[in-house]
Amino acid sequence: MSRSRVIRAAAWGVVVAGVAAPAVRRRLRLRPQVVAVAAYAAPVGLCVAVRRSRARDVVTVVLHMWAYIAMYEMPNDEPEALARRVRVRYPVLVDRALGLGELPGVRLQRALSRPGVTTRLDAVLTWAHWLWFLVPHGTMAYILVFHRDRFPRGAALMYGVFDLGVTVYWVLPTAPPWYAARNGAITADPALRRLMVEHGETFWRERWEPLYSFLGGNPLAAMPSLHFATSLMAALLLTDLGPLEGTVGWAYAVTLGFALVHLGEHYVIDLIAGAGLTLAVRRVEGRATPLLSRGSRAVAALEARAHA
Repeated sequence: MSRSRVIRAAAWGVVVAGVAAPAVRRRLRLRPQVVAVAAYAAPVGLCVAVRRSRARDVVTVVLHMWAYIAMYEMPNDEPEALARRVRVRYPVLVDRALGLGELPGVRLQRALSRPGVTTRLDAVLTWAHWLWFLVPHGTMAYILVFHRDRFPRGAALMYGVFDLGVTVYWVLPTAPPWYAARNGAITADPALRRLMVEHGETFWRERWEPLYSFLGGNPLAAMPSLHFATSLMAALLLTDLGPLEGTVGWAYAVTLGFALVHLGEHYVIDLIAGAGLTLAVRRVEGRATPLLSRGSRAVAALEARAHA
């Protein structure tokens, strides 16, 4: 075999290993470090195995998110061990201070919800929450299609937020408000409700349980709020493109932030931490660019050899 074929074959092997490792980690009892290295190597392998195109950019992002999902879910592979490590009280104390003696989420639910039912406002905010699954990646798709030259920088910023945030979930697993309410850490009257689940059960009926089980891979990953952090990054990236895009991005980010607190999914301090993470990633962009550029050139050199 020629050297280029050997490089391509090795790169495809890296891709296959990175796709397989998260899927078989429980069956083979793979160590999290092995899964992480294999999964995050897969996008790099693809960039060597295939010449750059819009299709390759899309698949690279998919592989990267496959690695992120594995990192997000793995702490919950052993739920009992995670429950022993999870922090419950500190965000309650911080949010109670921010709310001048009462949790902001409890204040919002008392003012805007009705006991025992979900209102139209609850439904709208729940759908805004569910829409998040499309927003970060939809933003990147928009940039890829209409502003392709800005895609590499945007992708590095957006998925840098995902990756840095998920490391905090490993180091400092923190419970969301609804979990604290169920476990007695929130004793406010009325008790904090999880309105998203209440509306989901009403709207989806018998389909809700399998749907939620599929999407809820780690319930104890609240700090920082990556829902808010990535939506804020989307708003910032869209603002760079123009006032119309920026208005849409900011309108969604603000709506989502309000929804996350009102629905009982996040504390205000989770949102503050998420915003801090996003701003920190933007702040260190200049310092990280030379290192990322060197890595990019190294991968590009391997790609050139693979297709010589």
